Order: sequence, then structure tokens, then C-alpha cells
Amino acid sequence: MYRIGFGFDAHRFSEGRHLVLGGVEIPFEHGLSGHSDADVLTHAICDALLGALGEGDIGTRFPDTDPRYKGASSLLFLSEILKLVSREGYEIENIDSVIVCEKPKIAPHVPAIKSTLSQITGLSGKALGLKATTTDRMGFTGRGEGVASYAVALIRKRSA
Repeated sequence: MYRIGFGFDAHRFSEGRHLVLGGVEIPFEHGLSGHSDADVLTHAICDALLGALGEGDIGTRFPDTDPRYKGASSLLFLSEILKLVSREGYEIENIDSVIVCEKPKIAPHVPAIKSTLSQITGLSGKALGLKATTTDRMGFTGRGEGVASYAVALIRKRSA
């Protein structure tokens, strides 16, 4: 049995923070505002996996009211969700994602991000898609106010 999940996240830029996408620190003058590291890509992937499982969302599992998650790496969240996927008897077939922002340019960082996510998920090659795009200066990402990310995940029930 196959199941598909979709995830989305967006955060505004903030002074005095590091920009982290897919667990990789991206050199830029601003980071993203959030309770954890505000890694929109990893958050979108987490929500896609939780959606495929029918298990709610990242905010329910790791609430921003919980001090344990203050400044936490979103890779911790992904790691916990991957354990849940396995406990529920599923394997990830593939994850595809998009990062949306005008600046900074993401393309030079795609190999490092894919490498980090591959190490965490165990996916490699064409099973882990990552793209970056702009909105041609439209909307909040186009005005340079923040970053958004979309992700979709396909999971498959393990054979008995």
C-alpha cells in the first residue's frame, strides 16, 4: 500500500539568526524566525511524512510552546519522524521538495543539502529530489521577506 503526504512551511527573515535549510547553514545576512532553527525545508519534509502517515503535523508533535525545542535542529524532528515511519511499518519511496526565495541563491547549496538529507533519510539519487525557485519578485518571498518550502513524500507499507 502506498501513501502520499504533502508539506509546506514558510518563515520570515530575522536578524541575528543563522539561515538553515535541510540541515545546512547557508551563508546569508539573515536567518529565519522561529522557535527551533526554523528550517523550512526540513519542516515541509516532516509535514509531508506525517501527512502520508495520517499523523498530524510538526507543530502538534514538536510544539513551539515546549522549551525543549527552543533553538533545536529540525534534523532532530526529522529523525524522530523517520522512526515513526518505520514503527508504523512503512518505508520511504521518495521525497521531492522545492525551496522558494529570491535571495540567497540556493542552487550552489543543493548538493550539500541533498547530502545531509540523504544521510538522515537513507535516500539517495533520484529518490531525493530538491529544487530551488523564485517567485519573480512576487509575494513575501519575492519581496525578500522570507523563505517557503514545499515537499511531497511517497511511502510504501513494508512486505510482511
